Amino acid sequence: MTESRKVKSGGGKPGESGAGGEKAPVTIACIKWGVKFPPYYVNRLYAGVKRHMDRPFRFVCYTEHPEGIREEVETYPLPVVPFEDAMVTAMTTGKRRGAWRKVTIMQSGEADIHGPTLIMDLDVVVTGPLGDLFDHAPGKVCMGRDWLEKRRRRIGGHGSVLRIDPDLHSYLFDGFGEYITHDLRWKGEQKYTSMTAYNRGDLEYFPDGWICSFKRQSIPYFPMNFVTRPKLPENCRVMCFHGTPKMEEALVGDCPKFRYRTRPAPWLRDLWLDEGEKDWMPA
Repeated sequence: MTESRKVKSGGGKPGESGAGGEKAPVTIACIKWGVKFPPYYVNRLYAGVKRHMDRPFRFVCYTEHPEGIREEVETYPLPVVPFEDAMVTAMTTGKRRGAWRKVTIMQSGEADIHGPTLIMDLDVVVTGPLGDLFDHAPGKVCMGRDWLEKRRRRIGGHGSVLRIDPDLHSYLFDGFGEYITHDLRWKGEQKYTSMTAYNRGDLEYFPDGWICSFKRQSIPYFPMNFVTRPKLPENCRVMCFHGTPKMEEALVGDCPKFRYRTRPAPWLRDLWLDEGEKDWMPA
């Protein structure tokens, strides 16, 4: 088992205001499971958070491969759960596929995390101030509204950016073992999370426009996607690159799926690339 690497963060308990009215510290958490995403995805997410955060924060990454992750990031092993086999099956089988492992970090006391915690997928880019994501609807489970569910007029949040408090919302994990082994009436982690919170009266959506989808809100509709560059919505705080294209493809205007073919998105140079890489990437 990989040993955790911890760094100290500013004083105070998450969720509490400090002396003089300064913002209380908060936590950002992510998971790097397997080798799909290289370490620089974690490093660049940390850099984006640091640029756009208005208060002290911990940045925690759960992974079995901590090599190459910058030292400011606290790394912890993936949580061990008794229903591991059932969870892996659910993540890899037909319509049951989903990022179920994310639910395992929602248990109270995991990595000694307390207070407001923003769980972020690795295929997102921070594009604006993050403080409001912690101040919005305190004590609630907050997600961006899923774009397809909204169009279908159904309940459902999108799981790329999720704010919880493990001490208040540990029920998301507590009922998970029985669900993943016997139930699975909701086919996907984000549906499970949002519906479980909704049934508890805890689900709140982030305001429209804060959490954006690159393929649904940035790429122009066909055929303008072939001639017009993707836009960055004015009030966007986090851009999600779920599915395709991913960030590398969006930078150069490439995508394996014809319907999401895109011109280059030059604003990604400053928002996602490391300093040394911006020199060779065309504007």
